[in-house]
Amino acid sequence: MLNSADPFLFSAMSLLSSLLILIVAARLFGRLFARYNQPELIGEILAGVLLGPAVLGLISPNKALAGITELAVFLIILSAGLEMRLADIVSAMKGRGLALAALSFAIPFAGGIVVAQAYELDVMRMVFLGLCISITALPVAVKLMESLGVLHTPIAKYALATAIVNDVAALFVLGIVLNLPEKITVNDALDTVGIATLKLMAFAAVVFALNKLLEWLDARNFSVATFPEAAIRIFGPEALFGIVVVFVLVFGTISEALGFHFVIGAFFGALFLDKRHFLASRYTDLQNTLGSITNGFLAPVFFAYLGLEFHWFSLSDWDFPLIVIIISVFTKMLSGWLGGAIVGMGSREAIGLGCVLNGRGVMELVVAGIAYQKGFIGPTMFSTLVLMGIVTTFLTPIFFKQVFSGGLLEQYRSQHR
Repeated sequence: MLNSADPFLFSAMSLLSSLLILIVAARLFGRLFARYNQPELIGEILAGVLLGPAVLGLISPNKALAGITELAVFLIILSAGLEMRLADIVSAMKGRGLALAALSFAIPFAGGIVVAQAYELDVMRMVFLGLCISITALPVAVKLMESLGVLHTPIAKYALATAIVNDVAALFVLGIVLNLPEKITVNDALDTVGIATLKLMAFAAVVFALNKLLEWLDARNFSVATFPEAAIRIFGPEALFGIVVVFVLVFGTISEALGFHFVIGAFFGALFLDKRHFLASRYTDLQNTLGSITNGFLAPVFFAYLGLEFHWFSLSDWDFPLIVIIISVFTKMLSGWLGGAIVGMGSREAIGLGCVLNGRGVMELVVAGIAYQKGFIGPTMFSTLVLMGIVTTFLTPIFFKQVFSGGLLEQYRSQHR
C-alpha cells in the first residue's frame, strides 16, 4: 500500500496538481484572447501572473516545472526548425542581414548602459542590464510569428536570424563574464575571450561541415532519408518522432557543451530536417504530432511559467522598471526599423520587424536567473528584468497587430505564401 506521508508521492502529486491547474488556466486564458483576435501567448502569460506569487500565490516557480518548460522550449524550437530552411536563415545572417543583427544587439545594449549609468549601477549590473535588453528570445519570436501566420515571410526570416545572432552574442558575453576570475588581469580577460571565441568557431564549424556534407550527398543523388526509413522498418512507424528528437538533441548537447544555450543548437539541428533530407511522405505526420504536443500542452505551460516568475514585492520604486521597459521597447523598435531599412524592407515591414524583436521571454530570464544565482545582481534588479521580459513579450503581438491593422496583415501573408 502506498504511504500517503511519502514525501516523494507528495511532491509528485503536488507537481501534477500544479501542472493541471497551470494547463487549464493557460488554455482558457489563451482561447479567450484568441476569441478577440489576440495571440494566445498573451493570455497564457497572464494566467501565470494570476496563479503565481504576484497575485493568488497558488503556484510558485520550482525546478520540476522549470524542467518541463525546458522540454517545451525544445519542442517549440524543433517545430520552428521544421517549418524553415537552413539556407534562408544562413542567407539572413550574411551581409546586410548581419548588419541588422549587429544593430539589434548594439543599440539596446548601449541603451542599457545609459540607464545603468544614470542610476549609478556597478559594472556587473550594467553588463547584465545591457545583455537582457539586447536579447530577442528565439522561442517567443517563433511562437508569436506562428500564431500570426507570418512564419514564411521576410520578417520571420530576418527576425529568427537576428534572434539567433543576438542570443549567441549575449551567451558569448555571459560565458566570458562567468569565467572571469575574481581578481582579473588583462591576460586573464584575453584568455577568457580567446577560449569563448574558439568555442563559438567550433560550433559554427560543426554546422558548416554538416551542411557541406548534405550538399555533397545531394550532388551525388544520395538520399539521407534512407537512414530514418531503415530505422522505421526495424523499430516501427512510432520510431519516427524518436529519431527526430535524438538527432536534434545531439545538436543541442553540442551547443550546451560549448557553453551556449541548448536552444541554439536545437534550432540548427531542426533546420537540417527539411523535406530534401528527410521523409517527405511522413513530414506532415511529424508536424501534426509535434503541433499536438507543443501547442496543445507544452507551449501554454512555458508561457504561463514566464508569468509565475514575476514578483511584485521586490519592486519598491517603479521609476527604474518603467525606464528599463521604455528603453527596451524603444531601442529594439529603433534597431529593427533601421536594420529593416538596411536589408531593403519598407517602413511598415521594418517597424513590424522591430516589434517582433521586442519579445525577450525565456532567454532573457535565463541570463537574469544566472546573474541572480551567481550574486551579480540583487532581487530588485532581477524582478525588474523579469517584469521587462514579461511586458515586452506581452506588448510584442499587440504592437505588431497595430502596425498591420485593417486587413494589412492578411494582405502581407498572402503576398508571401
